[in-house]
Amino acid sequence: MIDIGNVLKRLGLQAMNAGVSTGIKCVEGSGDILESFSPVDGRKIAGISCGDSEDYETIIKKARQTFQTWRLVPAPKRGEIVRQMGDQFRLSKQDLGVLVSYEMGKSLQEGLGEVQEMIDICDFAVGLSRQLYGQTMHSERPQHRMYEQWHPLGIVGIISAFNFPVAVWSWNAMLAFVCGNVCVWKPSEKTPLAALACQNIIKKVFEINQVPEGVSNVITGGKELGELLANDKRVALISATGSTRMGKAVAEAVGRRLGKSLLELGGNNAIIVAPSADLKIAIPAIVFGAVGTAGQRCTSTRRVLVTTDIYEEVREKLLKAYAQLRIGNPLDEQNHLGPLIDKAAVRQYEESAKKVREAGGIFLVEPEVLVGSDYESGCYVRPSIAEVENDYAIVQLETFAPILYLIRVENIEEAILLQNSVPQGLSSAIFTSDLKESELFLSQAGSDCGIANVNIGTSGAEIGGAFGGEKDTGGGRESGSDAWKAYMRRQTSTINYGHSLPLAQGIKFDVE
Repeated sequence: MIDIGNVLKRLGLQAMNAGVSTGIKCVEGSGDILESFSPVDGRKIAGISCGDSEDYETIIKKARQTFQTWRLVPAPKRGEIVRQMGDQFRLSKQDLGVLVSYEMGKSLQEGLGEVQEMIDICDFAVGLSRQLYGQTMHSERPQHRMYEQWHPLGIVGIISAFNFPVAVWSWNAMLAFVCGNVCVWKPSEKTPLAALACQNIIKKVFEINQVPEGVSNVITGGKELGELLANDKRVALISATGSTRMGKAVAEAVGRRLGKSLLELGGNNAIIVAPSADLKIAIPAIVFGAVGTAGQRCTSTRRVLVTTDIYEEVREKLLKAYAQLRIGNPLDEQNHLGPLIDKAAVRQYEESAKKVREAGGIFLVEPEVLVGSDYESGCYVRPSIAEVENDYAIVQLETFAPILYLIRVENIEEAILLQNSVPQGLSSAIFTSDLKESELFLSQAGSDCGIANVNIGTSGAEIGGAFGGEKDTGGGRESGSDAWKAYMRRQTSTINYGHSLPLAQGIKFDVE
């Protein structure tokens, strides 16, 4: 069995951890003690001294000061710093993956996969550091050159969620760093140790390269710290990941001060199964999407829309697959899924199941809170399947738990209509071997989500593509493609290299 104590030591985490870090220096905060408990076995991992408003002010001042010099470092040299961070994450992949799994509750395979995402985004950002391109446009005025360039914003505030305690931070931070920004990270109070471990890992890179403290900052604590970030005019961009409710509060606060926000919020993702679907790949995709991370991903599969002619077959195959699921300690790689994050999440699971029944839904796999010596934390639940109608109020909501809704449809057109008829718009998928159906799904009349996949499930995304969604998902984009532009400000510049002053649109303004 994995010795968690040794893992913590190798990651530089002690029994009482300083909860405020400026990248090189880590100190005890002046706020309350935040205790991190593992949902795996219910045991306390460590206590963290949280930051308060005074610690926050210290962090922001240091970040502002450091930005003045960090922005002047050439982008490729900033990329070299990020490259070395990626190397350090490679060296610490096993230990950090174990900590993510133990503190959050996701399977070890997923914990290691999350660290791999960090490594991948470092690699992406290194290349990006030499590709922060602007454009040159033809001017209508003679002997003029017009072009655009991109400059860093300043302080980027990152508010991350418990379900991806390190990867989503890295999606933001690595791009922000190569763009010339500094970051202040407020991790979820449910997974603070993973954040502090990341700071310890990259600390070595900062020291070796004599990077001043304040480029990467962490402050642990509750929602009051997130509110400070959202309301602070000195923070140019807030990237917030979490519930739609939280995102709306952040957007309102940032909007009042005309700041920038990047929101990655709730999902209510559907997979459409067409008559021509290859069920050998569709069924595993549905099951992984529904039970991976115990249903606690924003991209988790919540709904399966199946056409009538194959509905019975899909239902039977899903029931057979669910009967094979192994639930238990996520550090045991034989298990498919571990616990929910805490007992509050368990209560939400039970309440959602109750509402499904009240609406008229029929459970094919009954929801159950698991008890016994293998489930001592009280956070383990059985993944369930319910036959429902798409318009049930509970089906319109995002339930962060492994409850899968099975919905019968007459045809693909109805399936697309129902898929889109929820407030959220993050991820979507169709399984089909029909070219016309796949093209319809991807057309303007198809999926209204930020992510639309064909013969791939809703869960899981490569860092090369921009990640994010529409409607109540917030509209933000992170990770690949041109998501880097969110972390910079655009400037259009025109140079007159002639000896006269022609004005735009042919305007005449003569002065003696």
